[in-house]
Amino acid sequence: MEDLESWVALVADPESARFIGGVQPPYGAWRSLVAMAGSWSLMGYGMFSVIEKDSGVWIGRVGPWQPVGWPGPEVGWGIRRSAWGKGYAREAAAASLDWVFGALGWERVVHVIHPDNARSRALAGRLGSRKIGPARLPPPFAGEPAELWGQDAAEWTARRDL
Repeated sequence: MEDLESWVALVADPESARFIGGVQPPYGAWRSLVAMAGSWSLMGYGMFSVIEKDSGVWIGRVGPWQPVGWPGPEVGWGIRRSAWGKGYAREAAAASLDWVFGALGWERVVHVIHPDNARSRALAGRLGSRKIGPARLPPPFAGEPAELWGQDAAEWTARRDL
């Protein structure tokens, strides 16, 4: 619960929240934080909190996620705007990919990205993922445009060994 205030700030900022479900009031932020904690309890995985080392400030969440009806096992990211462009999302996403392919034994991973989200599309490419095609999302996101990016464990491992 110590992350709640910063989580509220993440989803209250229109730019930070634009592609991760949109602006949410504090009770919506609470629900999404509790859902993530529940994912850890019930599924054995969920997104990790990203804490800036120098300041100790919570700056976002990155990691595995697969809600019911989702187009695949995802490694996703959401970082506060104040921390954009510093490499935190890339570092955390790479560590998450290592973990899901290693510890969890996932065979493939996807990233669900809005076509207008140039920053996330670029990050997915830097991680070695490729655009697979359009994604179909479950309610309440059905009808929202989304692209599916991804790669398999062998592709990630080969890339990491370079």
